[in-house]
Amino acid sequence: MMRRPVLAANWKMNHGPTEARAFVAAFLASYSPRGDRTVVIFPPALSLSAARDALGPRSDVQLGVQNIHSEAKGAFTGENSAPMARDAGAQMALVGHSERRHVFGESDDATAKKCAIALLHSLTPMLCVGEKIEEREKGHTEQVVLRQLRTGLSLVEKKSLSGILIAYEPVWAIGTGKTATPADASSVHDLIRRELGKVAGSVEIAGGIPILYGGSVNRENARSLLEARGVDGVLVGGASLDASSWGAIAST
Repeated sequence: MMRRPVLAANWKMNHGPTEARAFVAAFLASYSPRGDRTVVIFPPALSLSAARDALGPRSDVQLGVQNIHSEAKGAFTGENSAPMARDAGAQMALVGHSERRHVFGESDDATAKKCAIALLHSLTPMLCVGEKIEEREKGHTEQVVLRQLRTGLSLVEKKSLSGILIAYEPVWAIGTGKTATPADASSVHDLIRRELGKVAGSVEIAGGIPILYGGSVNRENARSLLEARGVDGVLVGGASLDASSWGAIAST
């Protein structure tokens, strides 16, 4: 099944509103609308509205938030909810990014709640899964990835699974300069695809879910990763902070 490539930029805690406006203006000046791919930018929450305004009428570039709370509203100082994110212009939400898991202690159960509430409020969740270096060295990649995937999707109804995305981001390759080889990425993506078929109970539904690779992706290796079997897109961190670099990757 042919799946449209998804090119996603995660700015993490970079680019305030002023920088976000300048970045989007520079990116749009060099990136022409294309109907053969989905391009997404995940700015910090404080910069989401600025990025949305800078996009103007350009509907070919989507915006997302880097995190949402598992509740729609309440006494959760410092958090942002799915309906608030949607109202601010977000169309997607990262769920379970490795930094949320390993820096902020986000559990697999929390990712399940966040995927469910994102879908409830018309946000597309991008569920991130991936193993740490010690887990990989012990041969636990499959065990870790499948646990995170199964639990993360456990509260999503089968009919809604077609509205999600998955990002495989080996923790050992994030921000380290180390990148999984295209063969490594393909192997884990195949594993994820097979498990999606079991979770969905449908090869057709599973075949339509994009699976992205994330981990030290840059303009030099993006093409080889995108050409790897089963890799439907890339989730880019550091290399997405420069408008020229991101423009080259988004045009790959």
